[in-house]
Amino acid sequence: MNSSGASAEVVQARRPDRETAAGSTARTAGPGTAGAARVERWGALSLPGSWGALVLACLSFTPSLLPRSGVTQGVAAGISAALGYGLGVLAAAVWRGLADRDRRRPRRRSWQVFAGTAVVLLTASSVLGLRWQGDLRALMGVDGEPPWRALLALPVGLVVLAVLLGLARLVRGAARAVARWASRWVGARAARTLGGLVVAGLLVFAVLGSPGEALRASLHGSFALADGTTPAGVEQPTSGLRSGGPGSLIAWDTLGREGRIVVAGGPSAEEIAAFTGTAAEEPIRVYAGVATAEDVVDRAQIAVDDLARAGGFQRARLLVATTTGSGWLDAGALSAFEHIAGGDSALVSLQYSYVPSGISYLVDQSRARAAGRELFDAVYERWSALPPETRPQLYVFGESLGSFGAEAAFSGEADLRNRVSGALFVGAPNFNALHTEFRDHRDPGSREVEPVFRGGRTVRFSTDVGAGAPPAGVPWDGARVLFLQHPSDPIVWWSPSLLSSRPDWLAEPRGRDVLDEMTWLPLVTFWQVTLDMPFAVGVPEGHGHRYTNESVDAWALLLRPAGWTEERADELRALIRR
Repeated sequence: MNSSGASAEVVQARRPDRETAAGSTARTAGPGTAGAARVERWGALSLPGSWGALVLACLSFTPSLLPRSGVTQGVAAGISAALGYGLGVLAAAVWRGLADRDRRRPRRRSWQVFAGTAVVLLTASSVLGLRWQGDLRALMGVDGEPPWRALLALPVGLVVLAVLLGLARLVRGAARAVARWASRWVGARAARTLGGLVVAGLLVFAVLGSPGEALRASLHGSFALADGTTPAGVEQPTSGLRSGGPGSLIAWDTLGREGRIVVAGGPSAEEIAAFTGTAAEEPIRVYAGVATAEDVVDRAQIAVDDLARAGGFQRARLLVATTTGSGWLDAGALSAFEHIAGGDSALVSLQYSYVPSGISYLVDQSRARAAGRELFDAVYERWSALPPETRPQLYVFGESLGSFGAEAAFSGEADLRNRVSGALFVGAPNFNALHTEFRDHRDPGSREVEPVFRGGRTVRFSTDVGAGAPPAGVPWDGARVLFLQHPSDPIVWWSPSLLSSRPDWLAEPRGRDVLDEMTWLPLVTFWQVTLDMPFAVGVPEGHGHRYTNESVDAWALLLRPAGWTEERADELRALIRR
């Protein structure tokens, strides 16, 4: 055999090895490798993920608690679509793992079917959504929205979806970059795990660690600057019955913005007398700001000392009010209390934070709890030392996050009954301890939206206090504790559990201002109610988080004034509105 023939045999002998290796590589990579590589490109979309996004986006057009603008609907749709996209991608990955299949690029026909279906479903969802929003606006007496604003829902939703997908891919890209770096020293699986853990750890550190602390400190500083301002028309009191006035133990410039509004406001003795038709006293108002004392215990003690100085413990009724995050108190609720009490009343409160309730819930829960407990305990200690026959009737008030702090002073129904004459908790958030206890242990047959607790002997709930506080016709002796909560108030009904479980208030017949068409949908309802929260006070009185006018009937139930009539209530509501 010549040399050329031998070379040919060697080449032929080696060729099968190369072909076998190439075939093995192709089999290992799988037929969809090229398609999968294209799917990994930044702008490429997953077909299963897109179907998930479409389904949840369409479901987001179902009604929630409050009317939504086109922009708000777009945000809800975009967030829901992003969640649906992630679920679709996850479901496809699980299926491929069980079927032991590689990812393949979808055919053009599949995308065409998806596009046609998307147009039909989104159009139908938008039309139904507009109808439901119109029904909800009519139910609450809210003006309609111009059609062009409603049409913003789809483009806004697409933008929100694109932003969220972009952020998710940035995070995934960072995890893969770490994995590539780690693969120099460890195996591929360990490198991927390490990359995910490192990026997750960095995100947690950014939120809870030094960067998060710096952001929270910056927020406090910004709101502290605003707290130092005084609104136009608010002037330092000239009465010694007010904190910041002559002889007060609390300086005017330490009260904070909301504190100065409280002590400078309210009805005069003459205005109350004009309403009651009898002689009236000027109400006492005491307030301690964050700048009054650094420690909440010292702040509470100074407030009680100033209350005693002003003669608050000699009044017929004493109200301990817990503020919201920024120190805000509902002026209408305070005025209603003072009018019904005939001016023979005293109010004491303190500020525990500079930031609004929405942020305070995230960063200042412990401060709210401590403020409510320390203030009431300081008042109660001084009050309980008085002879029983000379003590004023003791009341507690808290609205929104203020109710969270006010509840903290009490362990349960018996504690409330034994220590106060009455308590008014307005728009209590779903996470309040006592509110949750009373609601979850309600009497069988009563609804979560308006529960009856132990026959209503002490604690009662009302969604429309003008119609009373159930159970009707049952005596309400001794201390009275009243919760006001609208069926449409997202502050009351928001809970992380909405992500995965249907609440009773959506399993039972709907409340008076909630559409029957509202239903619980996993993931979707949570974001709908979350987006309702910023607009909770943008609806008419009697809906959402608007309770001021109802405070008249609420205080009348708790204070039990002689000769009270509906005409008197209407007159007082008109005074408060003015």
